[in-house]
Amino acid sequence: MRTVLNVIWLILCGVWLAIGYVLAGIICCLLIVTIPFGLAAFRMADFALWPFGRSLVKRADAGAPSTIGNVIWIIFAGWWLALAHLTTAIALAITIIGIPLAWANLKLIPVSLVPLGRVIVDSDDVQARYPTVY
Repeated sequence: MRTVLNVIWLILCGVWLAIGYVLAGIICCLLIVTIPFGLAAFRMADFALWPFGRSLVKRADAGAPSTIGNVIWIIFAGWWLALAHLTTAIALAITIIGIPLAWANLKLIPVSLVPLGRVIVDSDDVQARYPTVY
């Protein structure tokens, strides 16, 4: 079932959302200071292509630098990526088949706002290893 949902996701919205994240990553990698933001954007592009069966969890070693970076991210890139997720979720929720995809888009909004200090793991490993799931 995960594969079916991922293929539908990829066709309907995954490619477009991943392109948005890749563009944000390229722009962030233009300056040396913003390379960590670019790497986080590329990580999110990977997750946006194939989200079902994987989860994002907060890293245990994420501290104040991640928090400061996330505030900067929200101001410059996070808000428009979150808006893209919201717009896509509304469009997908119109059909019954699109409801699970819309729900997945809504779950990606918090991560699009604060991507630093997160890691992508398989959903099977989440409950055993990571107590706090985002």
